[in-house]
Amino acid sequence: MPALEWPTLLLVALTYAGWLAVTRAYGHWPLYLIAPAAVVLITLHSSLQHEILHGHPTRWAAINRLLAIVPLSLWLPYERYQQLHLQHHHDDRLTDPIDDPESFYWTAEDWARLSAFTHAMLRWQQSLAGRFVIGSFWRIGMYLHHEFLALRRNEPGLRRIWIEHLLWCLPVLAWVKLACGMPLWIYVLAMAIPARGMVLIRAYAEHRARPLVRQRIAIVEKSWLLGPLFLFNNLHSLHHENPGLPWYQYNARYRRERDRLIAENGGLLYVTYFDVARRYLFRAHDVLLHPTGRVPKS
Repeated sequence: MPALEWPTLLLVALTYAGWLAVTRAYGHWPLYLIAPAAVVLITLHSSLQHEILHGHPTRWAAINRLLAIVPLSLWLPYERYQQLHLQHHHDDRLTDPIDDPESFYWTAEDWARLSAFTHAMLRWQQSLAGRFVIGSFWRIGMYLHHEFLALRRNEPGLRRIWIEHLLWCLPVLAWVKLACGMPLWIYVLAMAIPARGMVLIRAYAEHRARPLVRQRIAIVEKSWLLGPLFLFNNLHSLHHENPGLPWYQYNARYRRERDRLIAENGGLLYVTYFDVARRYLFRAHDVLLHPTGRVPKS
């Protein structure tokens, strides 16, 4: 790869510039225009953070980190996201309820310890509509709860990560509140949390528990609306096979490798996110309990 990936650097600059312009327009443009535009930009920023943690767009980790660390979403420290997501890329542990931090499955033991209310909340989130509406709030709340417990246990390095994250939140909050005159609750409820919902649409059908590793990873192809917003991470089998591939090379590579990728993932294929919605908007995508309890150790 080149020392500088100019398409990604340009997209980073345009994303930050767009976010500044859209939030600054608060009070001048109607909220029904500003909020969706901000949701798109915060979602795109999240996709860029994902791209950057995989080693883009430069050869220098410190520069990449600086490009990604500004927390437009407020709730997720970039460095913590990097740690957990790279753990998710231990593909032999994909979907494991314990070892995969992005798994939506539960062990029978952990499920039995949950309250009836939590059972209901999790069941509602098994549909795409529930994942977007309820999950947008629930997943952030549960993540912050687990982080609080980890902080209380003084997990190594975590307090430093959160202190730095909160310091980076200050300029974001100052811009939104002082420069733009936007109430923070509007930014959080109308922009940051719905952006999390958009990311959950991408993550909704990405993985299913299967015996073979490659068959646990889905593909959503021909997604020319949400695909660019997710930097083509909808071609998820390709991403897990080659996580260092830059986003602007995904489609050409996918066209060359399509038949092989679909054969290897057992046909776990969706034709656009409309296909995902058609199947699962109000129906459960999968079971909550992992079919074998845990992914067997290889």
